[in-house]
Amino acid sequence: MANPPSYAPRGATVAAPRVAYGAMPARPAALAGATMGTTWSARVALPAGRTEAAARQAIQAALDEVVAQMSTWEADSDITRYNQAGPGWQALPAGFFHVLDHALALAEDTGGAYDPTVGPLVNAWGFGPHQRAFEPPSPAAIDAARQRCGWRRVRLDAGRQAALQEGGTYLDLSSIAKGYGVDRAAMALDALGITQYLVEVGGELRARGKRPDGQSWRVAVEVPDASDGHALALPLDECSIATSGDYRRHAGTGDERYAHTIDPRSGQPVRNHLASVTVLHPGCMQADALATALTVLGEEDGLAYARRHDLAALFILRKAQAYRVAATPAFQALAR
Repeated sequence: MANPPSYAPRGATVAAPRVAYGAMPARPAALAGATMGTTWSARVALPAGRTEAAARQAIQAALDEVVAQMSTWEADSDITRYNQAGPGWQALPAGFFHVLDHALALAEDTGGAYDPTVGPLVNAWGFGPHQRAFEPPSPAAIDAARQRCGWRRVRLDAGRQAALQEGGTYLDLSSIAKGYGVDRAAMALDALGITQYLVEVGGELRARGKRPDGQSWRVAVEVPDASDGHALALPLDECSIATSGDYRRHAGTGDERYAHTIDPRSGQPVRNHLASVTVLHPGCMQADALATALTVLGEEDGLAYARRHDLAALFILRKAQAYRVAATPAFQALAR
């Protein structure tokens, strides 16, 4: 992939990994369910003594736990309790603490381009749990939301497994919790002794083992033009893949089209001509968060960050009436 491909004229935007499956083994299982306002699915090879029902229940239980801890849509979730708490230290469940710890580290490493306290801005732009008919917020509303944001507002105490709530801090882990959910679902399958699977939540995927024919699981990153074409097929060997872009959730149309990804540094929706960013990483939590961070950083800074950290990342950009791609060396190596 030394010379990245160009694309056909632009149409509606849809860009997400598409899975290509081979023939399944003698005891195949195709599982599915609902979670996090979307769906999950898994293709697994069941070993002796394991049933579809047990695998399905394990995955659903793992995802339900993530929702109970990190969904701002749930009135009684742990993150909602934190967001509504007064000043002081708040004890967090282990999973919540782990995800927040990673999110804060990424926020520091990206200079705030990624920020788990972006929730007030997400809500101000109408993309949060209390959605409304879209109307851009006033400058005053944006300024008020920005006063409540800033990842440095949150401090962690690993010994107590607690996070400081300064008062008014509102966490939003939507850009990382889904990927973490994929990891938790994979761990649930591992615990059952299932070692061949491809598990997916809302388009984010993680693979373990090989297909029954001995080949790698493969995913196809689609061209974001609704043509059902694809950019390229990728092997997924003990690896995860996540995509961030403006093709699923946005508001407005034409020149007044606003992406749901908010740049915490400006308080504005991202408008940098990126249609999508896809990241491959051993952990889906990391791939999910990094895809968002690179989207906010944009082509130049995002590519520089990805190359500096040896990330496998693919940027699909809108250019006039076509698309073009930019890929890191690590991504190109996987695509060959």
